[in-house]
Amino acid sequence: MPKRKFELEDNQEAISGSEKVRKIDCDDTRTLVANPPGRRLASDDYTVGWICAIITEYVAAQAFLDEKHERLDISPNDNNDYTLGKIGKHNTVIAVLPDGEYGTSSAAGVARDMLHSFPNVRIGLMVGIGGGAPSRKHDIRLGDIVVSAPRDREGGVFQYDFGKTIQNRSFQYTRFLNQPPTVLRAAVNGLKAQYESEGHQLETAINAVLNKKPRLQKKYKRPDSSSDRLYQSGVTHPPNDQVDCATACGDDLPKLILRPERTKEEDNPAIHNGLIASANQLMKDASVRDKLAAEKDVLCFEMEAAGLMNHFPCLVIRGICDYSDTHKNKEWQGYAAMAAAAYAKDLLCRIPLNKVEAENKISDLLSDVLDTVSRTRANVETMRSKLDRNEDLEMLNWLMPIDYGPQQSDYIRKRQPETGQWLLDSQEFQTWLQTSKQTLYCPGIPGAGKTILTSIVVDNLIRRSLNNPSIGIAYLYCNFRKQEEQKAEDLLASLLKQLSQGQSSLPDSVRALYGRHRQKGTRPLFDETARALQSVATIYSRVFIAIDALDECQVSGDCRSRFLSEIFNLQVKCEANIFATSRFVPEITEKFNGSMLLEIYASNEDVRKYLKGHMSQLPSFVSRNVDLQEEIMTEIAQAVDGMFLLAQLHLDSLIGTRSPKAIKMALGCLRKESILLSNDKAKVLDSAYEQAMKRIEGQMGDQPVLAKQVLAWITCAKRALTTSELQHALGVEIGTSRFDEENLPELEDIVSACAGLVTVDEESDIIRLVHYTTQKYFEWTWTSWFPGAQIDITNVCVTYLSFDTFETGFCQSDGEFEARLQTNVLYDYAARNWGYHAHTALIKEDLILNLLESRAKVSAASQAMIASRSYSGHSQRAPRQMTGVHVAAYFGLVGTIVSLLKNGYNPELQDSYRRTPLSWAAGNGHEAAVKLLLATEKVDLDSKDSFGQTPLSRAAESGHEAVVKLLLATEKVDLDSKDSFGQTPLSQSGHEAVVKLLLATKKVDLDSKDSSFGQTPLSWAAENGHEAVVKLLLATEKVDLDSRDSTFERTPLSWAAGNGHEAVVKLLLATEK
Repeated sequence: MPKRKFELEDNQEAISGSEKVRKIDCDDTRTLVANPPGRRLASDDYTVGWICAIITEYVAAQAFLDEKHERLDISPNDNNDYTLGKIGKHNTVIAVLPDGEYGTSSAAGVARDMLHSFPNVRIGLMVGIGGGAPSRKHDIRLGDIVVSAPRDREGGVFQYDFGKTIQNRSFQYTRFLNQPPTVLRAAVNGLKAQYESEGHQLETAINAVLNKKPRLQKKYKRPDSSSDRLYQSGVTHPPNDQVDCATACGDDLPKLILRPERTKEEDNPAIHNGLIASANQLMKDASVRDKLAAEKDVLCFEMEAAGLMNHFPCLVIRGICDYSDTHKNKEWQGYAAMAAAAYAKDLLCRIPLNKVEAENKISDLLSDVLDTVSRTRANVETMRSKLDRNEDLEMLNWLMPIDYGPQQSDYIRKRQPETGQWLLDSQEFQTWLQTSKQTLYCPGIPGAGKTILTSIVVDNLIRRSLNNPSIGIAYLYCNFRKQEEQKAEDLLASLLKQLSQGQSSLPDSVRALYGRHRQKGTRPLFDETARALQSVATIYSRVFIAIDALDECQVSGDCRSRFLSEIFNLQVKCEANIFATSRFVPEITEKFNGSMLLEIYASNEDVRKYLKGHMSQLPSFVSRNVDLQEEIMTEIAQAVDGMFLLAQLHLDSLIGTRSPKAIKMALGCLRKESILLSNDKAKVLDSAYEQAMKRIEGQMGDQPVLAKQVLAWITCAKRALTTSELQHALGVEIGTSRFDEENLPELEDIVSACAGLVTVDEESDIIRLVHYTTQKYFEWTWTSWFPGAQIDITNVCVTYLSFDTFETGFCQSDGEFEARLQTNVLYDYAARNWGYHAHTALIKEDLILNLLESRAKVSAASQAMIASRSYSGHSQRAPRQMTGVHVAAYFGLVGTIVSLLKNGYNPELQDSYRRTPLSWAAGNGHEAAVKLLLATEKVDLDSKDSFGQTPLSRAAESGHEAVVKLLLATEKVDLDSKDSFGQTPLSQSGHEAVVKLLLATKKVDLDSKDSSFGQTPLSWAAENGHEAVVKLLLATEKVDLDSRDSTFERTPLSWAAGNGHEAVVKLLLATEK
């Protein structure tokens, strides 16, 4: 008994202090004393229903009961668990959702069962935790309370998964749900006025409860404010990473949104009244959070209220435990639940008993609940399916962002009707089609129509398999201009993506690949992708793979050979059928020894069909002369000798002729040339291109100038251009400060001026040269046809970036950034590539300096230059505070750096990620720029950026041997400097030449373990299959072969074996240690 008395005295003292401030019609002492044995009431005595979603909320709700009542017998079909008691004057029934069930449908089910067992419940509360949506307008913090409040005749709860979900997971259509009952809304306003006048004592009430129940202290007390981190929207927590945010994401200022400490005059926790967004899935996308906060003024996200509002008149009260992003943790859940429950108690204590009794019974409103719940459940399942599919697409796009579908559509659209049928009808193709595990290799001369025929084959396969999902089809169009994005592992990943897309849900092997690498920020290795591809291929009864233009596939790094070996390996294991085309290349032909072979050529019949279908392009007198048409078709068909491309070029050469005689003379020249060059197809094409250029130069007016500008841009551009990008590039006027839309050339005029040398791929909206041989021709001859191309392109790009419209600087959101790119079509290309063109152009520095000395324009351009556009929040991840020197160093523009330094720019300035010009130059491999910056003797060689990386670690990571050599030669760099993950330059580098340089210093720590996974350089090299690096490390005879990482306790041998790196496994086993 003395112990019990001691508790009462302590608690009475706490109460007396709070009662001086709190003037709520409620016996606070009952909350704090030990509950009496409990009264037994009838089910009809309970008029307030209180619903919780999780145990944490349930415990918090019980802690604020003034009285606890005995349990009652409930309806046989009621699956809820209840706690009964009294708060103020109101008998209250508290229920919790079944363990493991969340969402709107589950909440509706709990409400339904509650009303069966307690039919006199008249008002409801949904009390618990939620995710905040902080904004400039609402300073929402962890532990704050959000109360649903209607506005503009709309309810206080907003169901945002009721509409259409689009791929980037924003929400286009939503609905507002019913308002809370009047009695609750009136109490909210009354409590708001009381808090504003006198302040609240919620913190005191929570502490009193926790003093009474010490076992709740650890989980339910207020966490330290230092753990309240609000990250920038673009900063995401590593997927599946259970490490806390302080460790995984850090406290670097550029990553965080800084907020001042709340003053003593401010309420803490703060109470926010407004809109709560409810859905059947957890909100963990900061970009969608910000979008709804901006567009709908949403304050909070949760998962249950939408199941209640229209049929269970209730107020939603949420304590904020996270910020509705990827940085979710349970540290604040207990306190947030307590805060919400404390507010709910204050609210109930303001409501007179007679006001509640005057409300209608909720059970009387229940007649349509079951129908609505079932409809909602069906709708939610549909939405969930879409969301899952969108998540699948996100994973697939991570695997390989390139999609060959638009190319297939463009190529099949260019097919002349009924051409190519000879291939489909051939015995070879029919045998290949009907027999598993077959290969059909189709070589052909350049311009024979291999690509169009491949598209015909793919189209035929797709049509045959429309109603048979057990047939898998994947295809590739190799392109020599895209070799950087068509490495062996990229090609395999594309096949894997296409075969995975054919499944109703993403195969487990692909999910595992995503989970394994997304967390580490790494890419799947060749062997891993190959195993996943085999796994997915086995799902299908038959698999067809078509590969066009193997001769344009990258050769360096044994890319083509590795790719083909793996494709043939797939064929053996999965009985796949392979269709492939190529020019006649001996090493490729050798790979297909023993396969069916069918040479591709432009048949005379197909050429005549093409010519007849395009005869309308010629002057009108041709259409009236049947004999002349026949002569044209006969002469060109004979001249092209199996090259479809020549048929197109020769026909184009006749477009400008003025009479039948002129056409016959031109055909005679074609006949003579074809005889003269019959043994050299390359010279035939070169001659055709040269003749086309002569026709261009003979055009009237400014057509020759326009054509050469077009050809120069397409030939020299660093990537393929869209039609609108090229139009804007041609419309830029040097020396102007804004773009004049009236100077845009028409697309038809652009194509017409180029005499058949360019074509538009409508599906992908790309304008390109008509054939890869055309591209090759101009790459060899551009300095003769348009020698000033690089200067002109640089001038256009720099002028565009300097327009006055970009004085606004850095865009503050993805939406604003995307709007800028859509409005200013050339901006993305110009920002990313102007410096590369400037490298090879003798351009006046004045134009460049005018751009780089404008802080706002540099800030805007650097955002477009670096933003990846591959994930939400991308625009805000670009560094801020970049100067002209940073940008010049990024591109390695030595002369520009010299000019800027002469003008007083500091070479040691840091951007928002603390990267210096030296860091950018080293990371991008610009040897001359690094040498220049080192010569200033004003740069910190070991300056660390926000990721803890030095210029040396940046260069080592990217394999820039020359730069690493320069930095090592200073003998002043920290060889074992560790980044934020604890990795050294040796650990980061998977490049043989760089590792050799580092080892040669004999000063690097060979067994340095990183802080994230506890792996050594040998462990990383073994995991990633870097055979040459492993060999170098083993040769030192000083590495720990059995070092185990701290996360998975795996040795280098285990990593190599697990990832299928046979060569590395052999090396490690050969040590016999």
